[in-house]
Amino acid sequence: MVIPETQLETWSHQGAVATSKATQESIKIALDQYKGYPENIDYEVYLQGSYRNSTNIRGDSDVDVIVELKSSFYGDTSTLPSNESSLYKSIYPDATYKWQNFRSNVLSALQDYYGNSVIKEGRKSLKVGNPTGSRLPADVVVCMQYRKYLEFPNFRDQKYVEGVQFYVPSENRWIISYPKLHYENGVKKHSPSATNGWYKPAVRIFKNARSYLIDHDKISSDVAPSHFLEGLIYNVPNDKFGTSYQNTFYNILKWACNVDYSQIVCQNEQLPLFGHTPEQWSEANAHQLISSLISLWNDW
Repeated sequence: MVIPETQLETWSHQGAVATSKATQESIKIALDQYKGYPENIDYEVYLQGSYRNSTNIRGDSDVDVIVELKSSFYGDTSTLPSNESSLYKSIYPDATYKWQNFRSNVLSALQDYYGNSVIKEGRKSLKVGNPTGSRLPADVVVCMQYRKYLEFPNFRDQKYVEGVQFYVPSENRWIISYPKLHYENGVKKHSPSATNGWYKPAVRIFKNARSYLIDHDKISSDVAPSHFLEGLIYNVPNDKFGTSYQNTFYNILKWACNVDYSQIVCQNEQLPLFGHTPEQWSEANAHQLISSLISLWNDW
């Protein structure tokens, strides 16, 4: 017996929305009230991850919040010709207020507003605990704007791909990501001209199925983090979605059994989904997940 349509329909539902927005708003209030910034600072506070992308499911807890410094940015000119790179450097001098300064200010702002005991420093984020009825626990990722330059013939005609970057002290490395591109591409994938509203429910179905496998000791929790699973489904051809939840689930599984994983990109379309960095998924784990999902489908 395969998974019933009614079960898949239940799994397609989105989790809570209001509390994630309230969490973001609370953090923005905390940052806006802080008086220790230098003059003319510009930053933006927004959700990322499943709550931002409307792919959160029931049971998702921590909210991922981006705090992006915009008045300073890092320009990657490594692929520009030397004359354009030199022109960029002449127009944009090195900033004096950098990521490290901004992170220190954000940490102080959160501690002032919520109390020192509520804020913990994680590997990649500042963790805001002690959730209330209207606020969830949050992982606050402090970033600065990142620009991957494609062209810089002059100031007016510069072209770049916008992302964010932040430093991980324990690993002595910078991480670059593209949360806005991730969101925008998900909206396009979900649109009437692409999957006609089937993409995000399909992601939630697969995330719930993954949770079911974890709860029944079929896979470990680290085999398929949700952002990797969402990235895989983003690559599924649009004609595999639709008509019913059963058809969609089956078509995606069938596609995943035959696809060349070396051709799969992240939802931001800037990086390969599979590889050997901490920000990439392993093919072995993906194959394990798909095999377990096939068994779940066939043996429900």
